[in-house]
Amino acid sequence: MKKFGKIWSEYSFIFVLIVIFVVYAITSSGLTWSGVMNIFRHSAVIGIVALGMGLICLTGEIDLSVGSMLALTAGFAVMVFNVTGSIALTLLFCLAFGGVCGCINGLLVGGVEMPAFIVTLATMLIYRSFSQYFCQHVDRKLIGGGSSVYKMDTAKDAYQALFGFGNGKIATIPTVGIVLIAMTVLFVYVSGWTKYGKKIYAIGSNFKAARMGGVNVSLMKISAFTICGILTGLGAFLWIAMNGSSDPATTGNSYEMYAIASVVLGGISMSGGRGKMLGVLFGAMSYTIVDKIIVALKMDSLINNAIKGIILILVILVQVAGPKLRSRFHRG
Repeated sequence: MKKFGKIWSEYSFIFVLIVIFVVYAITSSGLTWSGVMNIFRHSAVIGIVALGMGLICLTGEIDLSVGSMLALTAGFAVMVFNVTGSIALTLLFCLAFGGVCGCINGLLVGGVEMPAFIVTLATMLIYRSFSQYFCQHVDRKLIGGGSSVYKMDTAKDAYQALFGFGNGKIATIPTVGIVLIAMTVLFVYVSGWTKYGKKIYAIGSNFKAARMGGVNVSLMKISAFTICGILTGLGAFLWIAMNGSSDPATTGNSYEMYAIASVVLGGISMSGGRGKMLGVLFGAMSYTIVDKIIVALKMDSLINNAIKGIILILVILVQVAGPKLRSRFHRG
């Protein structure tokens, strides 16, 4: 019993995904391989953003600005592509600009030691506002001739290659899904097998003890927020590759909630220091499948977020109540 409890606490995200997937298989009209791969595709952007959120949550912090950051980066990336016509420069811009946005959050949280909730709530408003403002006030040619949406110039030679990448497949697996797997493998390694990862966990477990042990807590938090920004930039690049455009009002809308939900469903504790980065992949897929279940059941779209919110509360409740119940069981 104790052994099962340990396995459950460490790998609950696998069981959660299996249960949700079974429910999806029952409620959907027909489960096909292409349908499963479609789930994988739709999980790519939020999964990559959630990896960055997971790293921040392991330090005991939070980032509410990732959705707005995604919109701002994607919008500006479209303009970069329309000017340069270069996929490589567009990707580099996304990574660099996302990193700068994340670093701003990190400097205020890790350097100035302001509360992450307040800082990222403010930058959430700032980044979204900038995205909408520039879309209305820059030259129409930069945003593809639209009036309220950043549209990629389809006349550019590289457009078809980029759009093909965003919507292509390798051996029936979406290319964006392969990018998600690669990033997951990288961050599983970084968090579990490097000194950097050990320091991240140490800060989340007890930042005072970590500081006394010689860990530069401020620098580590700055780096975590910066990495989250870089991953959000990568997510923005995949977004424009998949969609060919970015709407400053809706792109990345509520993605901060989806990223946090993916992290929580993946078993990472919001208090920091506990959980596995591998769980983020499973959490992102679980949340995507919940969306599919709601659609399959033909429920009113206005109730969607209420259902997701209830699921999020239940998962956090299990996270909080689980350890207490186990300790009482062992005492008994």
